[in-house]
Amino acid sequence: MSDTMPRGGTSTSTTVPRARPQEGSLVTEQGRTTIADGVVAKIAGLAAREVAGVFDMGGGTARALGAVRGMVGGDRNATQGVQVEVGERQAAIDLDLVVEYGAAIPDLAGAVRRNVIAAIERMTGLEVTEVNVTVNDVHLPEQPRGPDGSGQRESRVQ
Repeated sequence: MSDTMPRGGTSTSTTVPRARPQEGSLVTEQGRTTIADGVVAKIAGLAAREVAGVFDMGGGTARALGAVRGMVGGDRNATQGVQVEVGERQAAIDLDLVVEYGAAIPDLAGAVRRNVIAAIERMTGLEVTEVNVTVNDVHLPEQPRGPDGSGQRESRVQ
């Protein structure tokens, strides 16, 4: 028996097949796909806003500027309250949220995180390494209207 043949008489190959790029990979032998930070930020912003309990996004100044921009241009900025860092294969996301009063913030943050990760990974193929959520404000329901509809309640004392 030859020392290149195992006991069973069959030949075994020591050549390992070349790994093929993962389906949907951004870096392949045929080229590279680059996804702009703004694309990832827009996906993250839209995915975060889909979660019930998220009232708005951004800090106070960003929301005020966004409201003015919305009145002038009629278009809300989907990236408001979103900061991203995008590499060749990974992305990290920071979100600033305004939540509805009564929402359980830890549960809401978890739901936002899951939705953002799923959307970015599905749409871009990037691995999301972290999603940091900062709650900047709580949106209170409208104050009860007074009997005259003015928004002022009746005085409790005379």
